Amino acid sequence: MAHAPSSLSALLRTVAAGHRPDAAQAGSLIAAPAAQLMPTAESLTLAGFGETVSYSRKVFIPLTQLCRDVCHYCTFAKAPRSLKSAYLTADEVLAIARAGHTAQCKEALFTLGDKPEARYSVARRTLESLGATSTLEYLERMARLVLEQTGLLPHLNPGVMDAAELQRLRPVSASMGLMLESASNRLCERGGPHFGSPDKLPATRLATLKAAGELRIPMTTGLLIGIGETRRERIDSLLALRELHDAHGHLQELIIQNFRAKPGTKMASAPEPPLEEQLWTIAVARLLFGPGMSIQAPPNLQPEELDQLVRAGINDWGGVSPVTPDHVNPEAPWPHLADLARSTAAAGRDLVERLALGPRYAAQPEAWTDPAITTRVRRLSDSRGFARPDPWFAGAGCELPPASRPLRSGASLRTRALIEATRAGREVHEADIVHLLGVEGRDLDEVIRSADRLRRETVGDTVTYVVNRNINYTNICLYHCGFCAFSKGRGAADLRGPAYNLELNEVARRTVEAAAAGATEVCLQGGIHPSFTGQTYLDIVHAVKAAVPDMHVHAFSPLEIQHGARTLGLPLAAYLERLQEAGLSTLPGTAAEILDDEIRAIICPDKLRTEEWLEVIATAHAVGLRTTATIMYGHVEQPVHWARHLRRLRSLQERTSGITEFVPLGYVHMEAPLWRKGRTRSGPTLREALLMHAVSRLVLHPLISNIQTSWVKMGADGAALCLQAGANDLGGTLMNESITRAAGGVHGQELDAAQLHAVARRIGRPARQRTTLYGIPGEPLTQHGDANVTTRIQGICGAVRAQ
Repeated sequence: MAHAPSSLSALLRTVAAGHRPDAAQAGSLIAAPAAQLMPTAESLTLAGFGETVSYSRKVFIPLTQLCRDVCHYCTFAKAPRSLKSAYLTADEVLAIARAGHTAQCKEALFTLGDKPEARYSVARRTLESLGATSTLEYLERMARLVLEQTGLLPHLNPGVMDAAELQRLRPVSASMGLMLESASNRLCERGGPHFGSPDKLPATRLATLKAAGELRIPMTTGLLIGIGETRRERIDSLLALRELHDAHGHLQELIIQNFRAKPGTKMASAPEPPLEEQLWTIAVARLLFGPGMSIQAPPNLQPEELDQLVRAGINDWGGVSPVTPDHVNPEAPWPHLADLARSTAAAGRDLVERLALGPRYAAQPEAWTDPAITTRVRRLSDSRGFARPDPWFAGAGCELPPASRPLRSGASLRTRALIEATRAGREVHEADIVHLLGVEGRDLDEVIRSADRLRRETVGDTVTYVVNRNINYTNICLYHCGFCAFSKGRGAADLRGPAYNLELNEVARRTVEAAAAGATEVCLQGGIHPSFTGQTYLDIVHAVKAAVPDMHVHAFSPLEIQHGARTLGLPLAAYLERLQEAGLSTLPGTAAEILDDEIRAIICPDKLRTEEWLEVIATAHAVGLRTTATIMYGHVEQPVHWARHLRRLRSLQERTSGITEFVPLGYVHMEAPLWRKGRTRSGPTLREALLMHAVSRLVLHPLISNIQTSWVKMGADGAALCLQAGANDLGGTLMNESITRAAGGVHGQELDAAQLHAVARRIGRPARQRTTLYGIPGEPLTQHGDANVTTRIQGICGAVRAQ
């Protein structure tokens, strides 16, 4: 390769350092060969998107192929005599969409000509017969039909529109598209490819894109290269788009599409652009826009050159349909998705499915979509804004999806370096944890393998569990956490069962029953009942210890501790010491959810703040009470919030050394109030669940040795996978688990010891029972008979009253 001139080399170094070229500097790129620009472009792409290339699984719905424009290269637009009908009927539209839904598509791409009723009387007559006054009105109706009947997200390409038309279509579309093609007025002059096409005037198209930005509509746009424009004109086109994007941030994607000469058009004999021109244009687009812009090249138009397109700076293949042809380029069939995944892997990237709405926009749909669309986007998305890859949901009893992605060997340098840093016990930065939580393909495999290896080196192969019983003594609660389907207002009877409040003798009876079944621990948590004070929790502990003096009492979330201390007017430490004297052994580190107040303000706005949670846990450690720590993930948060949560736990553990285990809890969405209102995602994906266990093993090393997987959330099969991704503990047998059940979980209320041993055995690992503090259980617990229990708890002050 020839060396770039020094001025170009200097510019590329500046671009690599994060400075975008201005118009004058961009001019120096015109004479540069693509090969000299591509290394910098690729490095920017990797910085912005990592080793992923996305695509959208779509169906192509050609609502009408009539158009008032006469672009000289187009075979999509046809004269009325060439068509069976001017518009697809509602039945035809739905048939296409339903075929797409069956093929697991998530996008319905509506493509059509610009305002054909302005040119063709048959279009006007057909619209009238359909009860529509315009093509855009009919499009609105059909997009709504597809959205409501199939759940596919419409992406609309109806051509130029004014603000009112854009606003009208926004409630029925996740995103829209309008190719600029070129900002060159010269191409609209006589003899040019856009002569006679009023909707191809650059100012008209830029005005539509600007109006869309003002309305916060995510837009796909781009250039069609090789239709007679110069490199300077391409740069000018890209700069015009950059100016719009800088102002509004709404260009979700740039397509750099190569012209294909088609028989029967005026440009049938025009030369197609060489690959060099497409590579140059992709690289220049990346240099001008930087690492954050999604840049696409259609894979069916350069099927033998996908590796080169990746090297030039693309990160997206656009919409690919397993059902319908590319109606714009019918001569170029879509690649089969399995073949596209293999080709992408051969290019050193991992193929990841996205929605019609780009990931960065889908991750914040409330900012970029109409409320009619927002909920649907959330429910189809993972935490990064990509499409959920399979129908697995936490707590739902789903079968595990088959592993089918192409494998690549050898993790990236950054991932390997971060893994080694964590294995050495070093703290890593927030952005590094986000990177580990976002890995795909070979990096994902390496993170999971490394976490499993670190687990083996740290705690060995034995899978542990505790025989315990959950006693949720009340589901009546003063708080209104949006994720909780367990708690009820006083007397509420909606969701799963009525409100209740256990008598102390019932708490004691269940404790005796647990001891008889071999339990060494009772785990006690409940809602914040309006009548509860700090004395209530003391009484509960007394009742348990009166029933079975040797029972380990693992009880009370930090919220309950804070509530108890405040109601008695005691400092946290003093109140915790009183609980300890009464017989409290350890605290569950629940009520953590996400330790970031940005998220807590959404999911539990009246609950204790992050620093309050940390204060309760730290104070418990200071008085000699050990705790667990949890995270509940998969609702409204993103990986950056997981990273903050893990860093805060690590910092706490460095100071106190009081956390016995970390427990990832996938959000079970089915009955959660916020999900029912459309305000959360549908829990974590399986990939996210595995990474949560693996990355927590790495990031918390060597401070927290035990990573527990919740069979209640993951199911037995999912828990087995997590045990191969860094987890070493299966938690408890539980007996009467009710909180996840209330949220819609279906994995049962108990797994006995034999079943937990079977989970370990299926992955070739031994299992053994442990105590709450990871010791080996000793003699059976001493317990009093039921008659004695009633006597011993009589007279306890502040008894819990039944409702």
